[in-house]
Amino acid sequence: MAAYIAGKLGCEVAVEGLERISGGASRETYRFVCRWAEGGAPRSRRMILRRDPPASLIDTERRIEFAAYRAFHGSAVPVPEMLWLEEQDGPLDHPFFIAEELAGFQAAPQMLLSGAYDAVLPKIAERKWTILGEIARADPQALGLTEVMPAPALDGCWSKELAHWEAALDRDQAEPLPITRAAIRWLKANPPPPAQKLSVVHGDYRTGNFLFDEAGEIHGVLDWEMCHLGDPLEDLAWSFNPVWGFGQPDRAGGLASRAEAVAIWERASGLKADPAALHWWILFNCVKGQAIWVGSARAFLDGGNKEPIMVYPAWWLINAQDRAILKVMGKL
Repeated sequence: MAAYIAGKLGCEVAVEGLERISGGASRETYRFVCRWAEGGAPRSRRMILRRDPPASLIDTERRIEFAAYRAFHGSAVPVPEMLWLEEQDGPLDHPFFIAEELAGFQAAPQMLLSGAYDAVLPKIAERKWTILGEIARADPQALGLTEVMPAPALDGCWSKELAHWEAALDRDQAEPLPITRAAIRWLKANPPPPAQKLSVVHGDYRTGNFLFDEAGEIHGVLDWEMCHLGDPLEDLAWSFNPVWGFGQPDRAGGLASRAEAVAIWERASGLKADPAALHWWILFNCVKGQAIWVGSARAFLDGGNKEPIMVYPAWWLINAQDRAILKVMGKL
């Protein structure tokens, strides 16, 4: 690591305190302190390494993730600064990127919903869906993201995403999934209207993927691995997937009622969340979630990645996601 960064900075570098951060199943994540001298003065910076694992919960494109972070850095959407992207295996055995670490904040939903933050939960909810509205409002072309991400037609956003995740289920399932397949049949038979605009879709915008503090401010939106261009309702609906209620079924992300979250998002985005279209995307995201959990299990079963985090989502969430599908379809 020190040798790689030294080559980028053009000076001698020391790397200290390198440690793996637990959790996260699409990249290996490490934190460390980088020290060097600049103009005779000592410098240091806390950094994050995100390295490709041997096999992943989801197959993602690191160049797209890196580009999404860079596009939003310095905007109304808070993200860490990206430093270097390395797509070759040579330096660290697998491709990776390095970013600044936003230190001193929390991400765990279990901590957020433990009771210690109850006084600021309304503010966090306001900030959460306001930031998501800012993502939806953004112009992908102005951000330069149409150069690195395919831009589907407005009436093709739904079919592109559904085909992608259905193919993932076809490839990875280890046992029949009749409830999920029933949902797919319904989604195909009842397509949503065309997207009202082409938006940047974060792809995993939920409680647990942003950094917050005790005052209720959000300092960083993380985990852009599944970022793509599509219907902005997809992101809003992912935040309403029932599995993200964390034991509070009537509160989206454990934070607010769905009506409150939609109102915040509509104010920030300038868009409308048509109830029927939103329902379609919520059910779609239940299917997408199931494909991710099944893919995680497949990576573990095939022996490509024996990290415990790979089998945990399947053990914890496949049954829960089935129940969520039934709930959304009115069949639970």
